[in-house]
Amino acid sequence: MILTVDIGNTNIVYGVFDGDKVVLESRMDTDKNRMADQYAVTLAQLFELYKLKISDIEGAVISSVVPPVSDQLKAAVKRVFGVDPVMVGAGVKTGLNILIDDPSTLGADLACGGAAARELYPLPCIVIDLGTASKVYAVNKDGAFIGGIIAPGIKISLEALASGTMSLPMISLEGKTNVIGTNTVDCMRSGILYGHAGMLDFFIDSFREKLGKSTVVVTGGFGALIKDYCKNDFIIDKQLVLKGLKIIYDKNKKK
Repeated sequence: MILTVDIGNTNIVYGVFDGDKVVLESRMDTDKNRMADQYAVTLAQLFELYKLKISDIEGAVISSVVPPVSDQLKAAVKRVFGVDPVMVGAGVKTGLNILIDDPSTLGADLACGGAAARELYPLPCIVIDLGTASKVYAVNKDGAFIGGIIAPGIKISLEALASGTMSLPMISLEGKTNVIGTNTVDCMRSGILYGHAGMLDFFIDSFREKLGKSTVVVTGGFGALIKDYCKNDFIIDKQLVLKGLKIIYDKNKKK
């Protein structure tokens, strides 16, 4: 079995693959102050909770956009499982031809999502990752990562709206709302959801003008929430980055 770890700004997502099947997926808060032993205890407890054997892990791979956490989790994985994880970054095989100005600056999460899109979906493919930031990026018909956009995410936008004003509250985004709100909460919900959906539709349409007919895959925590507000249809794949991590591990494991 292979352990995959995706370290994001808000959450750390752990996955365990038995072949190509995900047998464990768990999401936890990212805590920059935790030490390696604390992460090691969490991993050990997680395996106990899911009734998996630590000894069955034969390899691990980590992607991270939070450098202070990377070293701590790398050490924790080594301590618990006795393996040196593959760290996604410059010099690691992804299967992608990265056609951006400086390929070494490509975020590990984008590399994983791009690798999974290239292997698993018809090309060209537009990937939308709705996490702390909303990222839209493209893999062209030849399987090359050609670039994308980064915008404030849904949660960040909502928090900024509530914290930057005196009279607007922090609200839940659950529940259907009309585009023309008739109270403060509905007005805020409409602005965030329809506004974000409109942005995504614009980028999907604009990308397709460059790429031609394209598959659209959405990952991240807000995909299901935003789907009903978008005019464009898309595939939701919550495990896209974890699948990309496993693909990258397989390309880099020692024979």
